[in-house]
Amino acid sequence: MNLPLRDTLLLLAPRAAFAAGAGFLVAGIAVHAARDGAGPVVMLALYLGWLLLEAPVTFRRAAASPADTRTLLPYALARLLLVASASLGPFPWPASSPWTAAPALAFVAGVALRQTAIRTLGRFYSHHVMRQDGHRVVTGGVYRVVRHPAYAGMLLANLAFAGFFLAPLTAAAFALLAAAVAWRIRVEERALWDVPGYPPYAAGRARVLPKVW
Repeated sequence: MNLPLRDTLLLLAPRAAFAAGAGFLVAGIAVHAARDGAGPVVMLALYLGWLLLEAPVTFRRAAASPADTRTLLPYALARLLLVASASLGPFPWPASSPWTAAPALAFVAGVALRQTAIRTLGRFYSHHVMRQDGHRVVTGGVYRVVRHPAYAGMLLANLAFAGFFLAPLTAAAFALLAAAVAWRIRVEERALWDVPGYPPYAAGRARVLPKVW
């Protein structure tokens, strides 16, 4: 697969963001361990574990020409800004605050939803927007409920993460991330619209949140 240099560089964005994000998370673990105690350290470690869990997909060679090169950079930068602001910013809650339990549980639920969606798609899942050989519509499991459960899980996990490290910059970073994901979803749906069975499947389901969008 021969791509223009610009597209090749943009395709490296998720990998570069992965490396930078992992670095910020490791630095944040050290900073918060010395300053704020176990709560933020555990959350940062969970996010780092999430990145490592998806590393094989992040670094897998694309099986087809991606259609999402314009959306990759804002998506990667918004997520990196969220991770950096949480890792290096102040922790907003007292060490023993019960308010941290809800976002922590929501984070775990979001990651679990995303991983379930990834396993359900199997070989058709990619971090890039593309149509692969033999591409078909998957309608079982969590895909019965929404069209994009992997994005739904990712948004829930990052919303919870932003809430755990609540600050103006983390809130702004999540808003940018949500906008980038909405853009990517629209690009992905244009790429999938010609897959047999996708239009009627899409007509009966919300994208990420039932009865909302």
